[in-house]
Amino acid sequence: MSFDVRGLGCGGAGATTLERALTQLAGVKQVYVNPLTERAYLEYDPLLISLETIREVVKRLGYEAGSPEVYTA
Repeated sequence: MSFDVRGLGCGGAGATTLERALTQLAGVKQVYVNPLTERAYLEYDPLLISLETIREVVKRLGYEAGSPEVYTA
């Protein structure tokens, strides 16, 4: 899944902070945040964590999560 993260800016500090916070959540397997495109890419288990919880963490850090794009294998 991926989504836009508004408010990151082009510096890497916000992306690193967001990656660390999301990685610590139970059910999140992988996270990559691209500060240049302001986009987050996540692999997570929807049985362990909801998309709403992920979006809430993004919001608590001061960013806005856009609509997700979900990829299926």
